[in-house]
Amino acid sequence: MSYCTYCADKNPDNLHKIYHDSHYGFPIEEDDELFGRLILEINQAGLSWDTILKKQVYFREAYAQFSIEKVASFTEEDRSILMQNSGIIRNRLKINAAIHNAQQILQLKKEFGSFKQWLDHEHPKSREEWTKLFKKTFKFVGGEIVNEFLMSTGYLKGAHVENCVIFDKVRLKQPKWMEV
Repeated sequence: MSYCTYCADKNPDNLHKIYHDSHYGFPIEEDDELFGRLILEINQAGLSWDTILKKQVYFREAYAQFSIEKVASFTEEDRSILMQNSGIIRNRLKINAAIHNAQQILQLKKEFGSFKQWLDHEHPKSREEWTKLFKKTFKFVGGEIVNEFLMSTGYLKGAHVENCVIFDKVRLKQPKWMEV
């Protein structure tokens, strides 16, 4: 059995292996979960993915189970509470981006029916085209954040090498029109 090189540690308790085998590259159907993945990718900027994986349960709790509607309505008091929450990354720009991005997704939902339908409508695009679109639509979304978000949700190739044991599992979960 072959694995992507960054996930060579086959310890079943390894957070990277769990994420790699169960989440990375697999399509996400629910808008709140897509939003949650975007929050995690934004918060990873400048940090290790291991840090984010260790804190993901706290992010889910702090950001109202990744409810787009709830996060979009966060107040200044909610922002203050997030800034004091040691379980998450306490970066004002990242917190503000999560709230702003939730508000933007609500607008996209009005036009396209859902965040996922907006992504599906825009697919396929190159990494550069996606980055330009995300920068126009959201905050705190540079090229690497956009790339990882889209690879991790199956919209861009590269989540797994072809000889990885997970590659075919991801491919089988993808709609026919989506690239792995």
